[in-house]
Amino acid sequence: MTTDLSLQTRRERLVLDHFADETRQDFDAVLDTFPHPHYELIASGEVHDGLHAVRKYYADTRTAFPDQRHEIIKLRHAADSVIVEFWLLGTHRGPLRNLPATGNTFRCRMIALFIFDGDRLVCERVYFDTLTILKQLLVGVPPAALPAIVSGLLTGQPAAATA
Repeated sequence: MTTDLSLQTRRERLVLDHFADETRQDFDAVLDTFPHPHYELIASGEVHDGLHAVRKYYADTRTAFPDQRHEIIKLRHAADSVIVEFWLLGTHRGPLRNLPATGNTFRCRMIALFIFDGDRLVCERVYFDTLTILKQLLVGVPPAALPAIVSGLLTGQPAAATA
């Protein structure tokens, strides 16, 4: 049992360091927590696999939300993972796909599964509700602009110009 507790302790320390490094935007340190960086965002179906893809994910999300940060609610342990329930917060200061910065803040409750092979982090799989975030970001956007914006967010394509 001592070995299992020690493994849990090492995993938890890695996850806490990972969160802290993300908030500090020390992405080299975050990437060092993985032997091969791999993120899965379940709500959007996005998978960011490998160093280049994960660096681009960090750049894109921090362009949109330069003050993105976490508030951990609870950590739990499973046989192959650390489960983290947390609040994600940020201010929309840059483009998010085709959605120009609104200046609005968001706060969304999320769960991340940090999946391990022994003491090696192999995947961060994040579950969240996109609508919770979008409702907060779109406050004040003219209703006539919403269909094109939502379409662009869903397809990843820029919104068509409106006459």
